[in-house]
Amino acid sequence: MDGVTVIDHPLVQHKLTIMRKKETSTAGFRRLLREISTLLCYEVTRDLEMTHETIETPMTKMEAPILEGKKLVFASILRAGNGLLEGMLDLVPSARVSHVGVYRDHETLEAIEYFFKAPEDIAERLVIIVDPMLATGNSAIAAIDRLKERGVTNMRFLCLLAAPEGIKKFRESHPDVPVYTASIDSHLNEKGYIVPGLGDAGDRMYGTK
Repeated sequence: MDGVTVIDHPLVQHKLTIMRKKETSTAGFRRLLREISTLLCYEVTRDLEMTHETIETPMTKMEAPILEGKKLVFASILRAGNGLLEGMLDLVPSARVSHVGVYRDHETLEAIEYFFKAPEDIAERLVIIVDPMLATGNSAIAAIDRLKERGVTNMRFLCLLAAPEGIKKFRESHPDVPVYTASIDSHLNEKGYIVPGLGDAGDRMYGTK
């Protein structure tokens, strides 16, 4: 799909399969989510801009590559997005963190915002929005709408699973925001859940169902 990158690294796919299994425990699911988020973070940051600086090794001076520009922002769509944050912050500990509180009305499937907190200069940074599932697309669209209101123009969306319906709606609303995912699944069911999916990521992560 245009604007969508499927991260098909063998370790990502192996861990995702274990996460999908209904018998995987809460502790196991949480551990795997942290591990897989680090791997996903490698891919979503693969083409970050670089510059060079002069350093001195124990042997000699050299021009060495280093990231250019301001530090990244990871924007978590609460609550399930927080499960991706830990592994990503292991890899990029200096990243800033934004939180967007959005929940899905189970009757209308529409996204309702209840919390937003972000760095003051977020408009000047690359923002990677994280949420395990891109199902209907409503929560992701609402979060990016909010970030654009704050002036953010450089964004990427990262998820574990995506449904074709959610991708279509997302790309129609925000064609300028690329999507990175570990899998494009079959479809949404009548309740707006991804099939075959892995269930409700937040419930499985926090043991609330």
